[in-house]
Amino acid sequence: MKKLNGSQMISEALHAEGVEVVFGYPGGAALNIYDETYKQDYFTHILARHEQGAVHAADGYARASGKVGVAFVTSGPGFTNAVTAIATAYCDSVPLVLISGQVALPLVGSDAFQEIDAVGISRPCTKHNFLVKSIAELPKILKQAFYIARSGRPGPVHIDIPKDITAAVGEFIYPENIYMQTYKPTLKGHPYQIKKACEAIKEAKRPIAYIGGGAISSSASELVREFVEKTGMPAVQTLMALGVVDAND
Repeated sequence: MKKLNGSQMISEALHAEGVEVVFGYPGGAALNIYDETYKQDYFTHILARHEQGAVHAADGYARASGKVGVAFVTSGPGFTNAVTAIATAYCDSVPLVLISGQVALPLVGSDAFQEIDAVGISRPCTKHNFLVKSIAELPKILKQAFYIARSGRPGPVHIDIPKDITAAVGEFIYPENIYMQTYKPTLKGHPYQIKKACEAIKEAKRPIAYIGGGAISSSASELVREFVEKTGMPAVQTLMALGVVDAND
């Protein structure tokens, strides 16, 4: 079994997940992560000029590539600068993994320099978040983060890692598969609910198709167009769904 420090585990996990590009901006609590990033050759790091720009860039990369976007930021104001971009990814269901540095674990909750409750702040605008409390749980958390970000309805996942955890050494066993008892995304429509929806459309006096961005992100545009044509109902699209139905149709 390989023994690695926390920062090395992050690089190895990103490599295992096929990550090719990471966006970020360094800072004190994330320096161990950046020291290891400098040494590795698995992925390219794009240095932003602001944490918000880094996470927006990761968001844009995810939208353009279909892959999970990844970003590194530091603690305190470094993390809070990123919140707007996290919220954007959350609202638009973009798969994203944000790794933030945090003050050393014994200092969490003590109002230490540049300490902020990053997990508390990110909770309303992430699909899930983690505060890593031991080096032993880091590999599993990294695997869970990518699994949650890309499965079901995609979204951003935040991992807050204390600086002492990024330096601690432990056994690196990266799970090939992950099972989470409390997370079971719905992948198939329920026949009864679909039947109810069909009946509601049939009985509606003035039905209208209101199309959202999920039609594009789930590669369902053609099916949605076919549905609209067969029913003959008028359709409108949100900003994220523009292009699903021809505006001139």
